[in-house]
Amino acid sequence: MGIPEKIKAIEDEIHKTQINKATEHHIGLLKAKIARLKKDMEGDIHGKTISSKSRSGGYNVRKAGDGTVVLIGLPSVGKSTLLNRLTNANSKVGSYRFTTLTVVPGMMEYRGARIQILDMPGIIEGAASGRGLGKRVLSVARSADLVLLVLDVFQPQHIDLLKRELSVIGIKVDQKPPDILIEKTETGGISVNSLVKSRLSESLAKDILRVYGVHNCRLTVREPELTDDQLIDMLAGNRVYVPSIVALNKIDLVDNTLLMQIRRKIGNNFIPISADGNKNIESVRDAIFQKLDFIRVFLKPKGQDADLEEPLIVRSECTVSDVCTKIRRTMTTDFKYAQVWGDSVKFGAQKVGLDHRLADGDIVSITKKN
Repeated sequence: MGIPEKIKAIEDEIHKTQINKATEHHIGLLKAKIARLKKDMEGDIHGKTISSKSRSGGYNVRKAGDGTVVLIGLPSVGKSTLLNRLTNANSKVGSYRFTTLTVVPGMMEYRGARIQILDMPGIIEGAASGRGLGKRVLSVARSADLVLLVLDVFQPQHIDLLKRELSVIGIKVDQKPPDILIEKTETGGISVNSLVKSRLSESLAKDILRVYGVHNCRLTVREPELTDDQLIDMLAGNRVYVPSIVALNKIDLVDNTLLMQIRRKIGNNFIPISADGNKNIESVRDAIFQKLDFIRVFLKPKGQDADLEEPLIVRSECTVSDVCTKIRRTMTTDFKYAQVWGDSVKFGAQKVGLDHRLADGDIVSITKKN
């Protein structure tokens, strides 16, 4: 029996098993086995198979700018029109399915930042399992800094489908890595130390670890209400955690009554827009900028005034090392020290090293070795 057949057999067993307190250990173990088999079958989804295909298929997009955003949605929800509104791109627009067959990049310039927006081909249910162009489309999203989910106002329920397809391929939207620590040891078996209340039993945690070949370790759990899925995600090692924004498109075709009904169904966490009518596009731009969590760093060449007109746009929690790398990749090699003025230091012109974390509005002067 090959790996796909093994996965199918386990999935069938899960579907036949009634979910209750008595079967949760069994189901959790089956989920771990499926995740391990998928990892063995596909390897790293960003590895040779995907990369070689993407070179000829328009999916090998080089990251550019200060951040990258991908537009994810079903066919014909208006992604291409939205891309054209947000950027200077010229993505083909049509009222029929699968208008976009490759990844179309555009560059959005907003508040000093240059943000790459990628228009992706529409995905369909089962995309993560290979239907349509699914795997190749979703694989590009793994390297994005932000996912912009685009919904049709007449099909808002598809938000669950989109998040599910992303999750299956290892993209965890609006989640953070679980706060657990796995320290492998030579002997001693598996010990579990839960510092908080956990939904995951100690026996199931140990069995999941064994599925992944871990027989000796110390597992420290600091994640409140840790689940079996979270532990599996951590052990799989190929998960990415990406924030998202939801845009509900074509609102010019409905009235406020329908919008209120949609809010009751999916909540208020979306931006109502009309890409065709150019409505609320500025709100999308602002939401992207805010969600990417940018800060501004002003550079001060030695012996000169700081350039306060054109800041360097970097992500929050940026270090001096990150600034050096953004200026020139080899700059950290020649680095001697930096002087910083701003909220991240105790006094102006304080000397700091590469690991110093900067704050919004800091002024930085870098001194190189002689």
